[in-house]
Amino acid sequence: MSCDIGLYGLAIMGQNFALNMASHGFKVCVGNRSPAKVELTVNRAKDEGELPIVGSSDVEDFVKQLSKPRKVIILVMAGKPVDETIAKISKYMEEGDVIVDGGNEWFHNTLRRGKDLESKGIHFVGMGISGGEEGARNGPSLMPGGPKAAYDMIEPILSKCAAQVNDGPCTGYVGALGSGNYVKMIHNGIEYGDMQLIGEVYDIMKHVLKMSNEEMANTFVEWNKGELESYLIEITSTILNKKDDVTNEGYVLDYVLDKTGMKGTGRWTIQEAAERSVAAPTMAASLDARYISARKDERVKASSILKGPDMTSAEIPVHKGQMLDDLKAALYASKVCSYAQGLGIIKSASDDMVWNVNLSECARLWKGGCIIRAALLQKIQDALARDATLPNLVLDPVIAGELNERTAAWRRVVVVAIGYGVSTPSMSGSLNYFDSYRRASLPANLTQAQRDFFGGHTYERTDREGVFHTAWTDAHKSIGDISERKAGEI
Repeated sequence: MSCDIGLYGLAIMGQNFALNMASHGFKVCVGNRSPAKVELTVNRAKDEGELPIVGSSDVEDFVKQLSKPRKVIILVMAGKPVDETIAKISKYMEEGDVIVDGGNEWFHNTLRRGKDLESKGIHFVGMGISGGEEGARNGPSLMPGGPKAAYDMIEPILSKCAAQVNDGPCTGYVGALGSGNYVKMIHNGIEYGDMQLIGEVYDIMKHVLKMSNEEMANTFVEWNKGELESYLIEITSTILNKKDDVTNEGYVLDYVLDKTGMKGTGRWTIQEAAERSVAAPTMAASLDARYISARKDERVKASSILKGPDMTSAEIPVHKGQMLDDLKAALYASKVCSYAQGLGIIKSASDDMVWNVNLSECARLWKGGCIIRAALLQKIQDALARDATLPNLVLDPVIAGELNERTAAWRRVVVVAIGYGVSTPSMSGSLNYFDSYRRASLPANLTQAQRDFFGGHTYERTDREGVFHTAWTDAHKSIGDISERKAGEI
């Protein structure tokens, strides 16, 4: 019997997703550069219940084992390896077949590959996959973007293998080619922000409230029962509670070096935010925090040179119970702003690229299986379903009400953190975003006046229509046609 689908690339994510598809009754052919990985996956399938997975000896054999129209998912390292894999596989494929790239890929590469394959009549889909190793095996969030006809061909498989929540599978048609990778990229940017926000809360708990690992773990367990329920809150409590099995003393977390790695999707998110002129301070701050963390040796040296505030509880009194309540409120509000920023980037890109991405659907896809899954996403989904034209998530009446209720607590946390010299770049970034967005007037008038002063960039007035320039001093001369000065503005 021919195989329903092929999966090429058998690192742990590829193995687990192949087993996932097979577990749902689909016959899967697997392929890999290394025959050993093929053998390993086939043996895992046998060990996990005689699952319908067959191996292939080479690329030609891999493609030949697939039923027509052929459907292939590739899960290899982003960049050149994807191009090489597509070249090898497409050589044996025919018009009407489908290739799905399930890696974390820069969406411009996806657009290029789609165009190349289109000339051969082969459909190409870029699909974001979130959920890590566990999600790939048991049900991830799947974000496919590409030709609708190609999506329809793979939809029965994706819908069965994705995570399942109250209103269906955590997958769906995101939009045209490039949109799936883009939505996954922003998902990862939000993930960066969320992780940094939790890290900042942990920092305050540890260094201001002087809480033990066990106390912090128990607090996160309680928080995970309410509005902050999420995968990242859940694993944070588990991490805090894990005893060290190397030294048999203390907790693993206290031995983990404070240097955060990254694969690049967070950087792409901030690059895209800048390209689309969308403010994303929460996520940008989380990226900066990773950069600073990487400079461990410099920070160690700086710690003996640069001085903090040396505040005491007598100078800045902190009531533990009140501060924990404030931290909970501040974390929730900050997370909302981070999601608002990420969804704003998707909206801008979707408008520019004519993808017609449904933001409410994005929130729904993220409710299960993925790293940023959280109870909050139901409220976000509902808000965006109520008004698809909402210019910003924070303007939804329900969401706005929740933010307004938490602003006092939010400010108290940031003030205390500053007083104790504990950096909260993402939480402060979220609060600054909120404060900037809620104000009808900003000091941008001075900035624009400065631009007009030194560069003749002109300005608009509050009392009349038109574009204006002022000769601010006797040294300023006429700049000619004012309308030409607006050329080149982003």
